[in-house]
Amino acid sequence: MPHENNLTVALQPHVSGPRLLVVAGDLDHHTTPHLRRALEEIEFGPGADLVIDLSGLTFCDSTGIATLVAAHQRANDARGALLLAGLDQDIARVFQIMGLDRLLAFYDSPEEAVRALSG
Repeated sequence: MPHENNLTVALQPHVSGPRLLVVAGDLDHHTTPHLRRALEEIEFGPGADLVIDLSGLTFCDSTGIATLVAAHQRANDARGALLLAGLDQDIARVFQIMGLDRLLAFYDSPEEAVRALSG
Protein backbone atom coordinates (compact mmCIF):
# COMPACT_ATOMS: atom_id res chain seq x y z
CA MET A 1 0.00 0.00 0.00
CA PRO A 2 1.64 3.29 -1.07
CA HIS A 3 2.21 5.73 1.77
CA GLU A 4 2.95 9.39 1.32
CA ASN A 5 3.00 12.04 4.05
CA ASN A 6 0.50 10.27 6.35
CA LEU A 7 -1.85 9.22 3.53
CA THR A 8 -2.40 5.70 2.26
CA VAL A 9 -4.30 4.87 -0.90
CA ALA A 10 -5.03 1.30 -1.99
CA LEU A 11 -7.18 0.11 -4.89
CA GLN A 12 -8.93 -3.19 -4.22
CA PRO A 13 -11.43 -5.17 -6.25
CA HIS A 14 -14.67 -5.77 -4.39
CA VAL A 15 -16.25 -9.23 -4.53
CA SER A 16 -19.50 -7.70 -5.82
CA GLY A 17 -17.89 -5.98 -8.78
CA PRO A 18 -17.12 -2.29 -8.24
CA ARG A 19 -13.61 -1.25 -7.40
CA LEU A 20 -12.85 -0.04 -3.89
CA LEU A 21 -10.31 2.71 -3.23
CA VAL A 22 -9.34 2.80 0.43
CA VAL A 23 -8.03 6.20 1.57
CA ALA A 24 -6.67 6.70 5.09
CA GLY A 25 -4.84 9.50 6.88
CA ASP A 26 -4.73 13.24 6.27
CA LEU A 27 -5.89 14.53 2.90
CA ASP A 28 -4.45 18.01 2.49
CA HIS A 29 -2.49 20.10 0.00
CA HIS A 30 0.63 17.98 0.64
CA THR A 31 -1.03 14.58 0.16
CA THR A 32 -3.76 15.34 -2.37
CA PRO A 33 -1.42 14.78 -5.36
CA HIS A 34 -1.01 11.16 -4.20
CA LEU A 35 -4.79 10.62 -4.29
CA ARG A 36 -5.11 12.52 -7.56
CA ARG A 37 -2.53 10.23 -9.23
CA ALA A 38 -4.40 7.14 -8.02
CA LEU A 39 -7.73 8.50 -9.28
CA GLU A 40 -6.25 9.43 -12.67
CA GLU A 41 -5.30 5.78 -13.22
CA ILE A 42 -8.89 4.64 -12.75
CA GLU A 43 -11.04 4.26 -15.85
CA PHE A 44 -14.72 5.12 -15.50
CA GLY A 45 -17.61 4.15 -17.71
CA PRO A 46 -20.93 2.34 -17.65
CA GLY A 47 -20.50 -0.47 -15.14
CA ALA A 48 -16.98 0.71 -14.24
CA ASP A 49 -17.88 2.20 -10.86
CA LEU A 50 -15.78 3.17 -7.86
CA VAL A 51 -16.48 3.25 -4.14
CA ILE A 52 -14.04 5.34 -2.12
CA ASP A 53 -13.76 4.11 1.47
CA LEU A 54 -12.97 7.19 3.56
CA SER A 55 -13.51 5.55 6.96
CA GLY A 56 -9.79 5.97 7.71
CA LEU A 57 -9.71 9.64 6.69
CA THR A 58 -8.66 11.79 9.64
CA PHE A 59 -8.55 15.21 7.97
CA CYS A 60 -9.65 16.72 4.65
CA ASP A 61 -8.98 20.25 3.46
CA SER A 62 -10.33 22.09 0.42
CA THR A 63 -7.78 20.57 -1.96
CA GLY A 64 -8.90 17.09 -0.95
CA ILE A 65 -12.54 18.05 -1.39
CA ALA A 66 -11.80 19.54 -4.82
CA THR A 67 -10.03 16.32 -5.87
CA LEU A 68 -13.02 14.20 -4.85
CA VAL A 69 -15.42 16.53 -6.68
CA ALA A 70 -13.25 16.42 -9.83
CA ALA A 71 -13.18 12.60 -9.70
CA HIS A 72 -16.96 12.56 -9.32
CA GLN A 73 -17.31 14.81 -12.36
CA ARG A 74 -14.96 12.60 -14.38
CA ALA A 75 -16.96 9.50 -13.43
CA ASN A 76 -20.23 11.25 -14.22
CA ASP A 77 -18.96 12.44 -17.62
CA ALA A 78 -18.00 8.83 -18.45
CA ARG A 79 -21.41 7.55 -17.26
CA GLY A 80 -19.84 5.75 -14.33
CA ALA A 81 -20.50 6.18 -10.64
CA LEU A 82 -18.30 7.33 -7.79
CA LEU A 83 -19.65 6.80 -4.27
CA LEU A 84 -18.08 7.92 -1.00
CA ALA A 85 -18.35 5.70 2.06
CA GLY A 86 -17.52 5.81 5.75
CA LEU A 87 -16.90 9.54 6.08
CA ASP A 88 -16.40 10.76 9.65
CA GLN A 89 -19.34 12.88 10.87
CA ASP A 90 -17.20 15.98 11.43
CA ILE A 91 -15.70 15.79 7.95
CA ALA A 92 -19.10 14.97 6.44
CA ARG A 93 -20.45 18.12 8.07
CA VAL A 94 -17.97 20.22 6.06
CA PHE A 95 -19.24 18.60 2.85
CA GLN A 96 -22.82 19.35 3.93
CA ILE A 97 -22.05 23.00 4.74
CA MET A 98 -20.59 23.35 1.24
CA GLY A 99 -23.74 21.79 -0.26
CA LEU A 100 -21.79 18.85 -1.66
CA ASP A 101 -24.19 16.35 -0.11
CA ARG A 102 -26.49 17.32 -3.01
CA LEU A 103 -23.78 16.49 -5.58
CA LEU A 104 -21.90 13.53 -4.12
CA ALA A 105 -23.32 10.21 -2.93
CA PHE A 106 -22.42 9.37 0.69
CA TYR A 107 -22.92 6.01 2.39
CA ASP A 108 -22.19 4.85 5.93
CA SER A 109 -20.05 1.92 4.79
CA PRO A 110 -18.45 0.52 1.64
CA GLU A 111 -20.87 -2.41 1.81
CA GLU A 112 -23.85 -0.05 1.77
CA ALA A 113 -22.38 1.80 -1.23
CA VAL A 114 -21.82 -1.47 -3.10
CA ARG A 115 -25.43 -2.49 -2.40
CA ALA A 116 -26.62 0.85 -3.79
CA LEU A 117 -24.73 0.22 -7.02
CA SER A 118 -26.19 -3.25 -7.46
CA GLY A 119 -29.74 -2.29 -6.56
